[in-house]
Amino acid sequence: MKTRILLIAVFVFNSLVYASDTLKVDSLKPRFIAASPSKNVRNVNGILFKYYDDEEGFKPKKVNGLGMGFNFLGIFLPPLLFFGLPSIGDWSLNDDYIIVPREKMNKINGLQLSLINMEPTVTNGLEINVSSNISTYAVINGVSVSPFFNLHHEMKGVSVAPFANVGMKCRGIQIGLYNRCNDFRGIQIGMWNENGKRKLPLINWNFKRPKNNKAL
Repeated sequence: MKTRILLIAVFVFNSLVYASDTLKVDSLKPRFIAASPSKNVRNVNGILFKYYDDEEGFKPKKVNGLGMGFNFLGIFLPPLLFFGLPSIGDWSLNDDYIIVPREKMNKINGLQLSLINMEPTVTNGLEINVSSNISTYAVINGVSVSPFFNLHHEMKGVSVAPFANVGMKCRGIQIGLYNRCNDFRGIQIGMWNENGKRKLPLINWNFKRPKNNKAL
């Protein structure tokens, strides 16, 4: 009798361990449709729905397809920032955020479509955000479009916004009312443009590689 109970206990224990391992493996398998935040989602080949940005318990995800964000803070932020437009020249990303390693960032290969993004994210493709990327490190390799403003720490491609495009390291084209990027190579088109070399209205440019600075 004792032997049977022992065998049953061992069998149950092994089954629980196997189920736990299977759950961990399944969480790494690509999903076609997934929601976030979720502890069991890491890879998505399809559509990821983010119903809010998980800043504290953030775990990076890889999306091959469409990443959609529905954080409604993005609706209210632009009107609040309009009150600060007279001081827009003071906008800077240099001292605000710590550089985040790529392996600790979301990676979207395809389309990022969000009201606002507050998670560290690398977008390879097209990014359309109402309130861009706030309080987080953001990288765009492709085209970024916003109805208000674009904020990126690293940009390679084209950034378009009616009011402002602000970045730290930019390679490509900025188009907007106000464009600013300290480490810049490319063309800026707008009412006022600032880069590491000069400040000019209408159009500004810089094609020289900074000394002792590697390309993006």
